[in-house]
Amino acid sequence: MNDNRHDEDQLIDWLSPLFLGSYAENNELFEQTLVELLRDHVYWRRNIHPEDRPQIPVLADTGPEYRRFVGRMKTELHGLTARLKNSAPFFNPRYIGHMASDLLLPGLIAQLVTTLYNPNHVTDEASPVTLPLELDLGRQLAAMFGFNTDPQREPCAWGHATSGGTIANDEALWYFRAVRYWPLAAARALREAAFDPGALEHGPENFLNAQAHQLFNLSTDTVIRLRRELLASMDRQLDRRQARDLARRIEYERVEQLGMAEFHLRHRALGTPVVVVPDTAHYSWEKALKLLGLGASNLETVAVSERMRLDADALERKLAELHERGRPVLAVIGVLGTTEFGSIDPIHEIVSARQRWRRAGLDFGIHIDAAWGGYLASMFRRSDGTLVDHEAMRRQFHFFPSPPVYKAFAALRHADSITVDPHKLGYVPFGCGAYVARNRGMTDFISQKAAYVFDEAESVADSEYERRFRNLGQYILEGSKPGAAAAGAWLSHRVLPLDADHMGRLCAETIRNCEYFFEHVDQLRDELAGIARVVLPFEPDTNLVCLAINPAGNRSLARMNEFGRRLYAHLDVGEEVDIRSREFFGSRTLVHRDKLGQEAAERLMAELDLDPATFVEEPDDSGEQADSIFLLRHTLMNPWLSGREEGLNYLDRYCRYLAALVRRELSD
Repeated sequence: MNDNRHDEDQLIDWLSPLFLGSYAENNELFEQTLVELLRDHVYWRRNIHPEDRPQIPVLADTGPEYRRFVGRMKTELHGLTARLKNSAPFFNPRYIGHMASDLLLPGLIAQLVTTLYNPNHVTDEASPVTLPLELDLGRQLAAMFGFNTDPQREPCAWGHATSGGTIANDEALWYFRAVRYWPLAAARALREAAFDPGALEHGPENFLNAQAHQLFNLSTDTVIRLRRELLASMDRQLDRRQARDLARRIEYERVEQLGMAEFHLRHRALGTPVVVVPDTAHYSWEKALKLLGLGASNLETVAVSERMRLDADALERKLAELHERGRPVLAVIGVLGTTEFGSIDPIHEIVSARQRWRRAGLDFGIHIDAAWGGYLASMFRRSDGTLVDHEAMRRQFHFFPSPPVYKAFAALRHADSITVDPHKLGYVPFGCGAYVARNRGMTDFISQKAAYVFDEAESVADSEYERRFRNLGQYILEGSKPGAAAAGAWLSHRVLPLDADHMGRLCAETIRNCEYFFEHVDQLRDELAGIARVVLPFEPDTNLVCLAINPAGNRSLARMNEFGRRLYAHLDVGEEVDIRSREFFGSRTLVHRDKLGQEAAERLMAELDLDPATFVEEPDDSGEQADSIFLLRHTLMNPWLSGREEGLNYLDRYCRYLAALVRRELSD
């Protein structure tokens, strides 16, 4: 008992300086540090060229125009802050809604202070100090996922910050398309130029006359090596002008130059590639296919299991069907923490599927959408970069991680690229997402100013990539972009490294909160026995928990959903809602009938005591049927949720509040 108390005291001591706090307990630390750094910024401005004459007169603040402007500014600012007081209180332990919480002080202060310097990361000419920090941020995240970050070894990872996960997902497909389409463009250009590169170590044996599907179904690493090999061959066999002209011909044959329609006219045998995603994938994937001209109809979905994870058998069937139809697969997407349920797809099964299908001539990129769950990888990583073994991790938790979840995290290092959002479980301000690639050689295929010919040695040199990324805007979807967000995330990781003893320790608290809530749902069920059925439809993989609540005796899904919306009306926020009137703040989601298998749908209807005939894909006009199940959704990422003193456990208090709310709504 004393040991437990000692452990709790140590944890409180460790957690206490991390955040401003729900009561702004660290206000003095925050204010003193911020003022100190603000004064330092002022000193910097005054000492760049102290001999210059000040532009603003000393007595300017006494002028009428000056005072009128300041008056208008303060009036508007006070009006804004008055309205902001009704914002969602993400920092408060009573907030268990969306993927937001309190902010880590290091990242928050770093972002605020860096904003004063206003760096633009399109190029290092506008951000000589902070752009290298963004690239180092990419290395920090890559190491957390198990990618190699040593430039002396190939492949070496790289990454950068984005405005959010959607842009990172778009960029992943943009890179895949550039890499996978390149061999077709190169072969066509070389054939038309009658250039024979000679025997090649990488790619098909007869490169110039290989079939379209052979050229498309080369791995990312193979295409990167093939490009270097072809350019080196051109340098050896041709003079500089001829080599540059031939390299330009390759560029002119690329999809980025021709557009999707013209490229596929020239390569009719290929067919439009598809992107395979689980049914739980974020809506950004459909957007990405539209943006890249691939078309939303080429987004192929795969069924999920009862745990809302991608079904490995269904993926195998989908790949077999696509292979039989001769459809090329650009990428298979795995989700590491779905938006609705926090589910972890079996990444290891996706990797295994690619290994099997490669032998049959079908290859595809693997991208992991880890916008939510990416930072949980820090729990699996020791400070020396090695993986924490499963048994050691299980000793820290009651359930986490299950064997499939552990294998999924262990397999991340085999993915081609990963999306992660520091502004979610990284606890830094919005908006800061990130794209991380296992092989930085992918950037050889993305540039708004083509580097036509490199010799083989130069193309893999670290100095070449360092020079390249100084003009970062040429290699990413965004152009001008703020450096403050990246600097905030970078500094946060310097203070709280991405390993099990630091960031992983913080993430572990959120998992324990989830396990506590999961175990105490039974108490809520018992308290509402005979009044309402409380069902946890899917066991959580991470720190998201959903609940469905059905009034006793009700058999209609539509009526249950309407009751759930009435409950949620007491948990939502809006500008017209006085947030002080809210006891707790939550979110909601839907489970659609067409995303569930028959067995899962029947199980849920039985557990909720609902008529299965009321859960259909196309409801009739009776008002009894519905095509989705309404769920209360709880994101348990605030480390203070479980409380440390009697009466301060917010999860217990929430359960009591929810029980009282159910009774009140049923009595009205």
